[in-house]
Order: sequence, then C-alpha cells, then structure tokens
Amino acid sequence: MLTATRRALLLERLDRDRRIVAKEIAAELDLSEDSIRRDLRELAAEGLLTRVYGGAVPASPAVADYGARTAIASDSKSRVAAAAAALVQPGLTVILDGGTTTLAVVQHLPRSLECTIVTHSPTIAVALLEHEAEVILIGGRLFRHSMVASGAAAVEAANRVNADLFLLGVTGIHPTTGLTTGDADEAAMKRVLASRAAETYALGSAEKVGAASPHQVLPLDAVTGLVLDAEADATSLERLRETGVRIVEAR
Repeated sequence: MLTATRRALLLERLDRDRRIVAKEIAAELDLSEDSIRRDLRELAAEGLLTRVYGGAVPASPAVADYGARTAIASDSKSRVAAAAAALVQPGLTVILDGGTTTLAVVQHLPRSLECTIVTHSPTIAVALLEHEAEVILIGGRLFRHSMVASGAAAVEAANRVNADLFLLGVTGIHPTTGLTTGDADEAAMKRVLASRAAETYALGSAEKVGAASPHQVLPLDAVTGLVLDAEADATSLERLRETGVRIVEAR
C-alpha cells in the first residue's frame, strides 16, 4: 500500500472511530506496527492528530492562537457557556479560566449577579467591568496564546484562593487522555486553580469533544463534571458517558 493511501486511510479511520489503535490497524493492513507508528508521527507533526500511548486520537483545533479561536464553533461555545453560566449562583466565589469559551460565559452571566469572580485572564476581567460581581485578578507573566497570567507569581497568588467553583477551559476532552491543553505550563496553572475550588467543571464545545492536545490537565475522575455541547460527536459523547463522569449537556 502506498504511503499516501495508508495515511489517507488512517485519517479516515480517525474521523470515523475517533481513535486509532496502532496494533489493530497494523494487523488489519498486514503491516508492522513500526510502519503505522511512523505514519502517526508524521501526521502528528503536521497537526492532523495527537499521538497517545498505543495509537492516536483527533487533534484539537482549539490550539490555534487566541484571535483565530474566537471564530471556531461560536454557536457551540455559546450553548456551553449558557449552561456553565447557570452553575454560577449568587454569593459564590468562582474561578473563571481564560479562553474564548469562558469569555462567552461572561456574556451569559446576569450583570446584576452578586458573586466573586477570580480570574487570571485580563480579557475576562475587562469583560466583567459592567457586572455587579466583585472581580479579583491574578497577575503574572502574560501567556499571549490564551491571554492569561502564568509563571511563579500567578501560581503563588492562585494558591491563596479558596473558591466554590472553577470553570475550566481546555482544548481537548477525551475518554482516554482526559482533559488536555497545548502548553505544559498552562496545564500546570489550571491544575493549581482546580485544586483551589470545591467543584470543577470542564467546558467543552463541539470541536473539543473527542479530541486531545499534548499536555494533560487532569484525568476525568478529578473533576466534578463536564459541560458539553449536546450536538458534539455522538460516538465521543457516548464514550465519555461510559467513563461515569457527570455530564451537563448544553442544548
């Protein structure tokens, strides 16, 4: 089988099954696992998939720069944001992650809602200017890709926060790889923020469900639940349900 044909087949299977098991497809094609792994490495280098132990899963398009991400799955993000905003009740202290989905959450919060919102995103803080909520902004080195504060100063400040709820933004939500993002330092900061909240919900618009990025933030069993677009890939949603994680479906 020609390399181009084999690569096309791998991408077709990935689109259909939302995962590739190298051992299984090597046996099916009567090829060595090394050949399949080499194909997967090359496809991963082109950003067409994310390699995981034993195979590959879809790559998340949400690793694009901040400006580009604002145009990705905007309707889906709005549905997820509305469902997530409903979790924010009066009097709560809520940590709001950076990113375009959490920015959409702000748009769905009633301006008269009295609560405390902690964020390490200056974009989120500015969006809350006309809200009644008290806003606490965590500072640090600006990570421009996600428009959030990062680094030692941000971690130190985050470790002094105690919150009722954390609305977590990620770039991938997959039943095997869990909750992932594209940057190791950003993943570490998200873990710190999750550790400071009594409950954590990860937000997943359609393009993130069933996809993965290189760096794990948390396994699925480490969060209270997921807020996912009900119109996301049906196979991926079903596999996530099978893990037992709580899912709030956004419609």
